[in-house]
Amino acid sequence: MIFDSLSALMSMDGYGTYVWSAYAITLVVFTYNIVRPVLMRKEVIRVQKRLHLQENADETKGST
Repeated sequence: MIFDSLSALMSMDGYGTYVWSAYAITLVVFTYNIVRPVLMRKEVIRVQKRLHLQENADETKGST
């Protein structure tokens, strides 16, 4: 399907709203599926570091 102009590409014979919203939703879902695990990994690492520091502090207090 070849379009004569940018507006014809955007409207896609009346289906443009559906097509472009589907692309937008897909892009949002893909982005979420990439970004969310990265953020969760950082959170898990931060929590584990805090717990490790607390355990070391408790061991230090208990040995004195």
